[in-house]
Amino acid sequence: MTTSSSSKPMTMNSTSSVSFEQRMNKSLYSRRKMFNVLGLIFAMCAMAFGLFWLGWILFDLLRKGMEAMITMPIFTVDTPPPNTIGGLRNAIVGSFMIAGTGLVIGAPVGLLAGIYLAEFSQGSWLGKATRFINDILLSAPSIVIGLFIFSLMVSNRSFSGWAGAVALSLIIIPVVVRSTETMLNLVPNQLREASYALGAPKWKVVTSVTMQAAKSGLITGILLGFARITGETAPLLFTALNNRFFSWDMSSAMANLPMTIYQFAAAPDDTQNMLAWAGALIVTFSVLALNIIARIVGRDKK
Repeated sequence: MTTSSSSKPMTMNSTSSVSFEQRMNKSLYSRRKMFNVLGLIFAMCAMAFGLFWLGWILFDLLRKGMEAMITMPIFTVDTPPPNTIGGLRNAIVGSFMIAGTGLVIGAPVGLLAGIYLAEFSQGSWLGKATRFINDILLSAPSIVIGLFIFSLMVSNRSFSGWAGAVALSLIIIPVVVRSTETMLNLVPNQLREASYALGAPKWKVVTSVTMQAAKSGLITGILLGFARITGETAPLLFTALNNRFFSWDMSSAMANLPMTIYQFAAAPDDTQNMLAWAGALIVTFSVLALNIIARIVGRDKK
């Protein structure tokens, strides 16, 4: 009798504790579900807010830019004086020359620095200092770089396309350095060890194994860096400035799309305003095309 009477309260206590735990777990699950729903709603609203303004900008850009490209000889005539029909031929060619030269100067430097950091620094003080300086350069405002090149190459001489190319190269270098180091660090160490086991020297392993394995990522980083400098305006304001006439001479002031857009957008002439929209559309499509190409190259696993 004593045993049966003592076991009954224990059973009731265990049942009540289990039901209490179930209620607590259910309450905790409901709270977490509520916070999850609120988080998703907030994220969707933020995304919709950003897409709304982006869509509005792109709509205006397409509408006004395409109108200018249809009604004006954009690719065959140079930038005009006020109240005159013209195009953007000199600015397009100048932008291609300045940005292309900046790519040729900056990409090899960035590749070599990234290879050193990933393959040869091995925690040395020089590697740490290089990473620190690269991070500073990566986050530096482009106008500061433009002022630096202005004081170095322009203040005692004249505005030139070469100065603009050097300024853009300083912008692309840290981008390529970061992407190169990241891509090379993703290559498995087993590939390096297998090459060393076969007797390959260090330089051969780097050039023929790790760089080949990360080839797609390296090209992607270069393309993204080129897309970054395509629309830069502030460095060119202090270096290349602008030129209304067509010129192949990079030792003097040179026309370019960012500066043309900047000047024509604020001009009181409607024709120049339309050319500014056309230039903005060309720059946008160029950056979009470079990003698409970078994604396509990045998917290549060969």
